[in-house]
Amino acid sequence: MTKSRLPTYFLSHGGGPWPYMTGGFRSNFDKLEQSLIEMRAELQDLPKAVLVVSGHWEERGFAVSSGSNPGMVYDYSGFPDYLYQIKYGAPGSPELARHVQDLLHSAGIDARPDPTRGFDHGTFSLMKPLYPDEDIPVVQLSMDAGYDPALHLKVGRALAPLRDEGVLIIGSGLSYHNLSAIQGTAGHVPSRHFDAWLQETLIRSPFDKRSERLVEWEKAPAARAAHPREDHLIPLMVAVGAAEDEPGAVTYHQKDFAGGLTASSFRFGDIPSAS
Repeated sequence: MTKSRLPTYFLSHGGGPWPYMTGGFRSNFDKLEQSLIEMRAELQDLPKAVLVVSGHWEERGFAVSSGSNPGMVYDYSGFPDYLYQIKYGAPGSPELARHVQDLLHSAGIDARPDPTRGFDHGTFSLMKPLYPDEDIPVVQLSMDAGYDPALHLKVGRALAPLRDEGVLIIGSGLSYHNLSAIQGTAGHVPSRHFDAWLQETLIRSPFDKRSERLVEWEKAPAARAAHPREDHLIPLMVAVGAAEDEPGAVTYHQKDFAGGLTASSFRFGDIPSAS
């Protein structure tokens, strides 16, 4: 029997344009890269398109990238010049963008097309190691700038049918994102405490309690120390909402990222099998 329903993912996307980097700093992302290679293998050839909710795109309301040939958004600073010339050349999908809009509208959620939106590094930093041939269509969905966890869980629920249509739903953020504490050791303990709460919430909690805990994420240990601004956490809500009653699993876990930070990625739903 063929099981083709795709799981959803919340992926820690690393820093800046790391897949395109050279030099010693690039090795910080070796474990993350390996997890993405393994993710591609476990998905086999089932995904026909990818929908990314990126922690680097927020709007008032929701917007969907609808261009056929998305450009690039170099939303980082302080890197060598060559990293502002890189290109991830996957096509967009106006058809999928319209379908995403229709699903959201059916759930009472307004969404508008954005034909000019390019790939930001929350998207291309993952897509480059996941699909280096740049041949699978990619569409981005923005977050709403209000950062309401319950609203983004609702968005995930509305988008769940895509999983049966070969669309891979990815929430792209970071399990720990406090830029002011990344240098030095200040982030080591908070990242570990918040990651432990994520593990408990996403893997061991009953499904109904999982969503409840996510809505109240600010009560978690070290919550605001880990996410002073929750832009890199909110994509998680969409990934969970689209697989709300399905088990969670860790796909990437590192206790020594950038010298001592704890970071994780998660899958929701079972690994599919191809015929």
